Amino acid sequence: MPRRDDPPGLETVLDALDDPACRALVRAADGSRTASELAADADVPLSTAYRKLDRLTEASLLETETEVRTDGHHTTRYRLAFEEVTITLDDGRTFTVDVIRPPQAPSERLETMWTEVRREA
Repeated sequence: MPRRDDPPGLETVLDALDDPACRALVRAADGSRTASELAADADVPLSTAYRKLDRLTEASLLETETEVRTDGHHTTRYRLAFEEVTITLDDGRTFTVDVIRPPQAPSERLETMWTEVRREA
């Protein structure tokens, strides 16, 4: 899964946003939601929703978190990972994508730090 600070590729973002089902899932992503909740609200079949959620996560437009439940089953939850996406054409006639992220809460910064420590270990 891409890290929050890794910039997504232009084609990856455009491919995700060009997909009507992906756009419907983004519109449904209000807070932290499960795939089932998003699929129902976006009127997308669950099997399709999983593929589209993967695409949006790869494009760094959604973030995932694991909800640990007492019954031993874990649930993946999705939330928006951007506030704005801007596509520009620079002086060199090169397209670039800029994904503006919401600020991280202190608990999220701590989680990111521990994730990075585990990666290095």
